[in-house]
Amino acid sequence: QVQLVESGGGLVQTGGSLRLSCAASGRTFSSYAMGWFRQAPGKEREFVAAISGRAYSTYVADSVKGRFTIARDNAKNTVFLQMNSLKPEDTAVYYCARAISTAWTETGSYDYWGQGTQVTVSS
Repeated sequence: QVQLVESGGGLVQTGGSLRLSCAASGRTFSSYAMGWFRQAPGKEREFVAAISGRAYSTYVADSVKGRFTIARDNAKNTVFLQMNSLKPEDTAVYYCARAISTAWTETGSYDYWGQGTQVTVSS
């Protein structure tokens, strides 16, 4: 059983920054790609960013490209999402998840999910 615990969410003004963290349990963290998704009220969960197990490659959704960066620290079993230039439309619950296939943008490619952390961007 793998546990993923997100932290770092909160309330921020437009243009501000937040850094989300996702701590994972288990000994095989570096063997798996990790992803971030978000879900706003009344909307489907959408892909935000993903990173390969050894951090050789990343992929970021067009909606956040140039503003959000994904990174990981395998020594600490943690994946990060640095969010800059935040906009009100970034308001959502953000989830991290462990990937089990290379179709990183699809929710079905992930087997374990965290409980989510709320990000609210005020205008």
